[in-house]
Amino acid sequence: MADRAFDFLRVNDRPEKPRERGITEIRGPYYDPMGPRELRDILETMGRYVDIYKFSGGSFALMPEEAVRELIDTCHEFDVEVSTGGFIEHVLIADRDRVEDYVEEAGELGFDIVEVSSGFLAIDVDDMVALTEMVQDHGLKAKPEINVQFGAGGASSVEELESEAAIDPASAIEEAHRHLEAGAYKIMVESEGITERVREWRTDVAFAIANEVGVENCVFEAADPEVFEWYIKNFGPNVNLFVDNSQIVECECMRSGLWGKKSTWGRIASYSRD
Repeated sequence: MADRAFDFLRVNDRPEKPRERGITEIRGPYYDPMGPRELRDILETMGRYVDIYKFSGGSFALMPEEAVRELIDTCHEFDVEVSTGGFIEHVLIADRDRVEDYVEEAGELGFDIVEVSSGFLAIDVDDMVALTEMVQDHGLKAKPEINVQFGAGGASSVEELESEAAIDPASAIEEAHRHLEAGAYKIMVESEGITERVREWRTDVAFAIANEVGVENCVFEAADPEVFEWYIKNFGPNVNLFVDNSQIVECECMRSGLWGKKSTWGRIASYSRD
């Protein structure tokens, strides 16, 4: 990183791209209709620290094809991979006979990753693993999602989620192992039921998933700064995280050890024997 400003200031060791740990995935169009100029601003300033750009909520299906291609091409210019987000579960319900067409078009448009999600579905694990295999058969990376709360992935309230039974973390962990055995790229760990839409964080579940699945195999959704601070504090600066695009600077300042909050300021560190 010799070309960064103030390059004499120490920062924590961060693997260079393409990296397998310390991955940061950012949210694309969803809360705001991000266009190529906003995206280019983000990547020209912070692109070195962004690994995956994720369309959310099926936003790509509302946009002109040319705009989708331009966003994807811009990401690739900065060595950023592009994910569909967890829209496949909508396709399974609304257009079940077009699931493979959906994956094929994702590949044709230039997507790199297809997220295989089931937060709102009652579906067999065998079927989910078959989707992971199908995505890979089309030359794309499969990133399956695991949940410990039915209804994860939406904007349901705490009360609505509490009305649904929680999922046994052991079941989610077993599903993650099945996907990894099938060749999945990473496992997306949804935050609902762990740090989001809960009255108290279930940090024991986060630790169980990290320990059993392997922290290097997981991308943890960290929807708020206090959440990614917790993950960095407990799993180190090279934990894989999914954050909103508006949080990339704060997240990387914390990972690098340049800045922090009360419990992390000056405490985030790394060590390399190289």
